[in-house]
Formats: sequence, structure tokens, C-alpha cells
Amino acid sequence: MSEFQPGMVVQLKSGGPRMTVRRIGSGNVGGENDIDCEWFSGGKVITKSFKPEVLKVLEGQE
Repeated sequence: MSEFQPGMVVQLKSGGPRMTVRRIGSGNVGGENDIDCEWFSGGKVITKSFKPEVLKVLEGQE
């Protein structure tokens, strides 16, 4: 089972906005384990896929 689950709040290990995991395994970046995340920027919802290796789960959600 993935350490990431839909609804979790995550962040890039390098920093950046708090993002909500939308779904696991879209394959948009090239792998079935990609994590789709969404966040707000300038009043718009942004959605992007990330490799799990670049994300961290924020405290209190493990």
C-alpha cells in the first residue's frame, strides 16, 4: 500500500505550496504510481502529477 492516500496534505520535499492528494496512479508523468495533487494559486485550482519520491506527507497524517 502506498504511503500516500487521497485527501492527504503533502508538499514537495524541496518546499512549495501545501497540496491535496487527488488520486494515485494516473500515469501522467510516466508511471502508474504517480500522485495527482491539487492546490490553489491565484484563486485557481492547479492539478499536477508528481513522482512519490519528490513528495512528503505533512505532519499529523502518517
